[in-house]
Amino acid sequence: MTDKVYPDVTPTVHDPDGDLVARIAQGDQGAARELVDRHLTRLLSVARRLLGQQEDAEEVVQEVFLKVWTHAQTWDPGKAKFQTWMHRVTINLCYDRLRKHREVTMDSLPDQEDERPTPVIALHDKQVSERVQEAIQALPDRQRVALTLCHFQGMSNRDAAEVLEISVDALESLLARARRGLKAMLIEDASELVGGIKQ
Repeated sequence: MTDKVYPDVTPTVHDPDGDLVARIAQGDQGAARELVDRHLTRLLSVARRLLGQQEDAEEVVQEVFLKVWTHAQTWDPGKAKFQTWMHRVTINLCYDRLRKHREVTMDSLPDQEDERPTPVIALHDKQVSERVQEAIQALPDRQRVALTLCHFQGMSNRDAAEVLEISVDALESLLARARRGLKAMLIEDASELVGGIKQ
């Protein structure tokens, strides 16, 4: 997919970011800052879930907002929400990085000190969290994106389908396959993960 700014969506929609985009197109830096404040956290969360690395996620989102600044003048309002386009660009940039760096590991995550009184529980929680994150990272790209948008970003199936430029039925199929894939990967470790705390 490309960074096209004319989504093929026929119905006219109300865009809560429309005024900001129009002001950005006129060079209004205040409007750009407001748009960043409004969407930074969500876009960072999507990129971090897809890439598994905070630094990579920050670079991707920085590039997204650079594209916002350069593409605002060519945005065609009324066809889709600008937020939808920003999510598409974020996902596409993540895909590009994943294609270049197929080896995504959790080894580079820094160890964090846990001040809870029971080190065994802390270690167990960390292992469970890492294993779930590894399983999510192992899903096919489109399944991982669908899961991220719907379950971690709280998007409706309709909005997520629009971001991915697929039908709602196709999105639901991706979600079902993602859930089955996660279950299959995690079921093998279930007894170990649940039983690990009893050691």
